[in-house]
Amino acid sequence: MSIHEKRVFIIVLDSFGIGYMPDAASFGDEGSNTLKSVFSSGQLNIPMMSRMGLFNIEGVDFGDKETSPTAAFARLSEKSSGKDTTIGHWELAGLVSKEPMPTFPDGFPNEFIREFERVSARGTLCNLPYSGTEALKDFGEEHIKTGKLIVYTSADSVFQIAAHEEIVTLEELYDICKKARDMLKGSLAVGRVIARPFIGEDKDSFNRTPNRHDFSLLPPKDTMLDLLNHEGYDTIGVGKIYDIFAGRGLTDTIPTRNNNEGIRTAINLLDRDFRGLAFINLVEFDMLYGHRNDIAGYTTALNEFDLKLEEFIAGMKDNDLLIITADHGCDPGYIQSTDHTREYVPMLLFGEKVKSGVDLKTRSSFADVSATILEYFGMENAIDGESFLQKALK
Repeated sequence: MSIHEKRVFIIVLDSFGIGYMPDAASFGDEGSNTLKSVFSSGQLNIPMMSRMGLFNIEGVDFGDKETSPTAAFARLSEKSSGKDTTIGHWELAGLVSKEPMPTFPDGFPNEFIREFERVSARGTLCNLPYSGTEALKDFGEEHIKTGKLIVYTSADSVFQIAAHEEIVTLEELYDICKKARDMLKGSLAVGRVIARPFIGEDKDSFNRTPNRHDFSLLPPKDTMLDLLNHEGYDTIGVGKIYDIFAGRGLTDTIPTRNNNEGIRTAINLLDRDFRGLAFINLVEFDMLYGHRNDIAGYTTALNEFDLKLEEFIAGMKDNDLLIITADHGCDPGYIQSTDHTREYVPMLLFGEKVKSGVDLKTRSSFADVSATILEYFGMENAIDGESFLQKALK
């Protein structure tokens, strides 16, 4: 690879919010602050992100400010009507969703469930908003006895299907999810259908496996990924990026099972010969810790990421840009719920070409990230968002 080739690495710390937005009350999230919850544990140790300027971001009124931050930094507002993974990532990629995706606080309509049972050739259990781990405890044993699928939703726009791997093979479960994805259109067009395989013998030993798979809606229009792809740039998705965009706009995908694999993949990509974008999602902050109100686990995961961040930065080339951000909040200390929280997210921009310590203030949309990336590659901005590149580069 030529040292002159431009590359951008976006690392999404899934659910790493930094304080509730002005409209959070309408989402039931007033007072939420993911960063503050982990900071208040007293165990947060993230010197790399701190030096980059995480605690210098507008609105962060705790923690020690850096006198000479090494990165440019900003607080991003979500302009889309939602707080879920799909909408958050789509907005980061330049697509603002003005209408919220449908949710089903009373479960899915009976007519749909009957048709789903016919198509899947299996009965169903639950069909209510439910904690995934509680659904296994309450319905897992009956599922094993009857072979009926555990279907449930949440405050997010999702249709989730849990099944024991020894009762329903992964191949069958994924096929059923694909059929459900085809059925869930129009007023039922949820953001994601999620396969939730599990193992165990009884309610006290059931555990989800790493074989989760998401089946997302296709983005309704072009995103940054499509535009870069059309111009011949590489667009590499790491982790669940492929699932979130239904593969659209990606030239390559690298699935991962956990944060460690995601971070290691990002580090390995530094030595790969490519020109364009690597879009990396680290899912465990959200999946394992935010949704389970596990402050200690979330804190430890951030500390582990920060340790690996030092290695990543050491391997960056002169024309590489690193953007660390998030897609929504999921405050592990917000005991009112275990759902995502409507929060601002951080944006740290680092690289040899970036001015140190530039405060980009509060941005009006996550989409400013994609607008900035397109400008870095010399492309016209044909998506939502306003670039901050000229303010941030030397």
